[in-house]
Amino acid sequence: QVQLVESGGGLVQAGGSLRLSCTASGSIFRLSKMAWYPQAPGNQRELVAGVKSGGSTNYADSVKVRFTSSKDNAKNTVYLQMNSLKSEDTAVYYCNAIASTSDSGPYFSFWGQGTQVTVSS
Repeated sequence: QVQLVESGGGLVQAGGSLRLSCTASGSIFRLSKMAWYPQAPGNQRELVAGVKSGGSTNYADSVKVRFTSSKDNAKNTVYLQMNSLKSEDTAVYYCNAIASTSDSGPYFSFWGQGTQVTVSS
C-alpha cells in the first residue's frame, strides 16, 4: 500500500500565503502523478493543481496565477505554494497520488487524510 501524509495547513488572513506538503511512502514502485483536491463543506473534491513525474503541471483556472505546485521526486513529495489566498479557498486539501506498487502492476489512486486550510476575510 501507499500512504500519503499532508502538512502545512492552518489559519491565514485573506491575501496571505501557505505552503502545503504531501509525502508518499510505502510500497511505491512508480509515482505517475500527484495532485491537490480541496473539498469545502457540501462540495465535491475538485482538482486545483497536479504535477506529473516529468514535472509538467496543470491548474484550475481559479488558482492559475496564485498557486504553484512542484515535486521532489527523490523525496516522493509534492508541494503546493498558495499565495493571495481568498476566503473561498477555505477547504480541506487532500493529496492524491497515482502510483503502481510493482513493475508490471496497474496504477492505483491513493488519498491522504487531508489538511485544513482556513482563510479569514
